Order: sequence, then C-alpha cells, then structure tokens
Amino acid sequence: MSLRFHRFDLRLKHTFTIAHDSRDVQPTLIVELQDGALSGFGEATSNKYYGITLDRMTASLEALRELIETGAWTTAEELWALAHPALIDNPFAQCALDEAAHDLVAKRAGKPLYQYWNLDPTRNPLTNYTIGIDTVENMVRKMQELPWPVYKIKLGTADDLAIVRELRRHTDAVFRVDANCAWNAETTLANARALKELGVEFIEQPLKADDWDGMKRVFEQSVLPVIADESCIVESDVERCAGYFHGINIKLTKCGGLTPARRMIETARQRSLKVMVGCMNETSVGISAIGQLLPLLDYVDMDGTLLITNDPATGVTFDFGRVLYAPENGTGAALKPETGAVPSAA
Repeated sequence: MSLRFHRFDLRLKHTFTIAHDSRDVQPTLIVELQDGALSGFGEATSNKYYGITLDRMTASLEALRELIETGAWTTAEELWALAHPALIDNPFAQCALDEAAHDLVAKRAGKPLYQYWNLDPTRNPLTNYTIGIDTVENMVRKMQELPWPVYKIKLGTADDLAIVRELRRHTDAVFRVDANCAWNAETTLANARALKELGVEFIEQPLKADDWDGMKRVFEQSVLPVIADESCIVESDVERCAGYFHGINIKLTKCGGLTPARRMIETARQRSLKVMVGCMNETSVGISAIGQLLPLLDYVDMDGTLLITNDPATGVTFDFGRVLYAPENGTGAALKPETGAVPSAA
C-alpha cells in the first residue's frame, strides 16, 4: 500500500461568489491509495472559511502514513475509525482519505461502489447547477450558457427577489435558493412567500448557523421547506436539525467523508428529514464519490466539475441534470494522464 498526494489549482469558469466568499481559483488535494495495479482516489479542497489548507491536510495525513500503509484495515469504515482520533479536527483530510479507501475497496471487489453497497440507482435525483452571486445580467448569461432542469441560485444581496424574478423570465426550470446565512427570520418568511410564487422548491440555510430561535419560527411558519447547510456539519448536528429544518445538506468534506455521511443519512431518515448532498468546486474525484450516494438522496448538488475549466480527473458525467456513472469500478474516478501529476509521498 502506498499513500500519494496530488495538488491542483482548479480554475473557475466564472468568479464564484456567495454571501461570505468570492474566488477565481480553488486549490484541491487528491489522495491516492495505491495497492498494486489498483488505486483509490479521494479529494478535499482547501477552505478559507474553515481554516483548511492543502499543507494542513497533507501534514495530517503524512502523520498517519504508517497506519495507512501498514495498518490492519480491510474496509473503509475500519480505516475511518482508526484515523479519526488523529483527524477529528481535520475532517477535510479525513474525507479525502475515506473516499480513496472506499474507491479502493470497491475496486478490489470488482464493483462500482454503489453496487458494492447494494444500492439501486434507477430513481437517482437530478443534480442542480449553481448560479453564483453576480450582476443579474451575468447571472442570466451563466444560466443561458448551460440550460439545465434545476438551478440553485446563490442569494444574500439587497436585491434578492428582483434577481429571482429576472432569472424566472428566462427559464421554466426548477429553482432552489441558497442564502448562505444572509437573512433573518422576518426576511426569510417574507421572501418565502414571494419565492414560492416564482417556482422555488426550497430555501437553503437562510439564517446564521446558530440562530436556532429564528429557525424554529421559520420552520413553523415558512411556506417553503428550509434545508440546513451551515447548521448541519457533523453527525451530531442531524438530531438537532429535526424540528428546525425540513431537511439537511451534507458536505462530505465537512463531515469527514462517505462513512459518516451514510450514518447521517440514516439518522435523517429516522427523523423524517429530507436529505441532500452538496459539493465544493472540486474535480471528478470528489464529484464521483458523491454520485455513489445518489440512490439514498432526495436532492443533490454535485455540479462542481461543471464550474471549473481544468478538471484533472475523469469520472461521472452529466446529461441535462442526469448523472451518468463511469464504466470503471469503485467511484469510477481516475486522474488524466495529461495532467502530468507525479505521485508524491509528501
């Protein structure tokens, strides 16, 4: 077993702006677990909001090299448990390692990962395509560049309703909106009434993550469902979201990978919560890992590769929102030979 790291700077097609961040380049770390002729791949991006850098992730995993390469683990879940005490404060690194382990284990079994899990993909949800905050003219242009059946619209401006009204003039697609903690309860309730008339399906994280009193009011009075994002980071958050949100959005990097995400999904179902999985601006490695969870989801936001210009990997592809699995086993992800990536132990 050999642990290897690959770093890439992903160039975004457009400046990606949300309520608390704006960027043109997204650094990402791809972790490779090579075992003979087989390699498992996992990914996690840097994240300024959570203080995650590629150097920090690499250092955390380098400290576990002996455990990873020579440890007595045969399943991804076993490796997750072994690594978790050291990575409890670095879920992004844990995510990349966990995705790589799941990919490798399924490849050893000669199956796509979703088949290894005995999941049925016949009713997989469509992925949305995200429109970041911009001038309304540019937001319309982005939407017209890629006609899509479901759009997620980033909001958090002084003109949120005007933006959605203008976008609605140009498409009959389903809309979802994500305020990224930018509203208060009063604004959310008022906006929900207008947004429902504009064909919006749900509102994602309208209030600050710790405004539980406000969310209780929104949950009880909103005419649209509300989905937790920043309020639902790790497994213990799922229980708390019940009674405050109608559903949760799981980010693999934030919770620590596929292993805890599957547990979060199970808990959410027990609490009658809808389940979504979201992504970062990441490569086909991370997006293909998300794709394995599709049979378990109500909604999915896995458009990360559609927002970048230099994907160094291959994996799942898309047909007007429908996710097409790669023919390879595991997650189906692989690095492109032309990336020139040189396997490294540091």
